[in-house]
Amino acid sequence: MTRIAIVDSQPAVRAGLTMLLRTEPGLVPVGAATGAADGLELVDRLRPAVVLLEHHLLDGDGLTLCRRLKALAEPPRVILYTADPDGDLVLLARVACADGIVDKAADPQELFEAIRIVARGGFSLPPLVPEHLEAAAHVVDPEDLALLAMLADGTPPDAAADTLRLDRRKVGRRIDRVLGRLRSGAVATVS
Repeated sequence: MTRIAIVDSQPAVRAGLTMLLRTEPGLVPVGAATGAADGLELVDRLRPAVVLLEHHLLDGDGLTLCRRLKALAEPPRVILYTADPDGDLVLLARVACADGIVDKAADPQELFEAIRIVARGGFSLPPLVPEHLEAAAHVVDPEDLALLAMLADGTPPDAAADTLRLDRRKVGRRIDRVLGRLRSGAVATVS
């Protein structure tokens, strides 16, 4: 059984996902939260295997929450469940260490498959468009380029810290800085 928590500010989405997940054998919704603060508390209390997380939350940013969830002693797998799965989000998701992205308009079977893939330790992320990484390289600080490249390639933050010979907390702060730069809208959307 795969235990799943839902973090989404829309009541209809939370209720609909809960009902949908209950129809699929092996997937068990264990709780839902409306935002970043109660989402972190819910995950800490219930310890789900997978979190379905909207990246636009009323009380914060889902990407920041993703980073906080992935920094827990026993981090859950995180799928960004979003209505805007554009190319910029793919890079942001990789930097935030998300394990998957699923479009809210996707067929339920696609969602179920993504949950199963990430629950087994895999990734369900669309391919990264090289132009997005190139555009991002012009936005982040030069000292963060190696970190950006490693995260975009799927290197976990702890391994990046070891490779770059940096303190893990410092790498966490640098990841947050990279996310802030990328979210600022300075990265031009590539068509």
